[in-house]
Amino acid sequence: MIIVRNIKLTVAYDGTNYAGWQRQSNAPTIQGMLEQSIHLMTREHITVHGAGRTDAGVHAHGMVANFKTEVNIPCQGFVKGLNSILPADIRITSAEHVEPEFHARCSAKGKRYVYNLALGQVQLPTERLYAHMVHGEFDMEAVAQSLPFLVGIHDFTSFEAAGSRDQDFDAGRGGVREIYSAALHVRAEDPSKMQIIIAGDGFLRHMVRNIVGTLIEVGQGKRSIDQFIEVIAARDRTKAGPTAPAKGLFLHEVYY
Repeated sequence: MIIVRNIKLTVAYDGTNYAGWQRQSNAPTIQGMLEQSIHLMTREHITVHGAGRTDAGVHAHGMVANFKTEVNIPCQGFVKGLNSILPADIRITSAEHVEPEFHARCSAKGKRYVYNLALGQVQLPTERLYAHMVHGEFDMEAVAQSLPFLVGIHDFTSFEAAGSRDQDFDAGRGGVREIYSAALHVRAEDPSKMQIIIAGDGFLRHMVRNIVGTLIEVGQGKRSIDQFIEVIAARDRTKAGPTAPAKGLFLHEVYY
């Protein structure tokens, strides 16, 4: 009897050289690299399902993926084998056998994202691909005071990528998502380095980056805290700030 196994992978990657997660025919992607590498190990044509679709240039410490296989390779064998095949900017940190019904995206209960910001005039070359540099005066306290207003169930259409969804088509949750927590973490050893950490049950396309872009304007004094609250309520992308660069964003954890 053929036994089909469902393997769950936790994947870390540097997204700098990739056109995002989703497989594309004309550009390297994380999904594509994983599928090619698993094929080399199993000789099966499999589909890797990810917990979400990170954009080009976005990084991950804890992306979760799953695939089904008939090959009896131990889970630790997949970790060692795939890491010997994959390029150095993609790594499998764990693999485990899960129930047949598990699906990396459909089974997910939420995600936590971290966005790295740096203040100052000069950014170290080794940090340029993993944090967004903000020049000039920056009010960290105003940003910290703005973040709690994101927590709860809201329509986050103001922070959704323009054109990513037909606003007249009423299906599913629309722009409504629940944010579990949102906070600013400043490094004690270097106050010029900070992280905006947001966890929720789901995120619209570019949602975190658009929130960060708007919060940067709050920090720069271009918007007040009250105006940030008004942006949330507006449900209008044109009212929010610019999209922060992809390089500062990390998918840190997926909740199940």
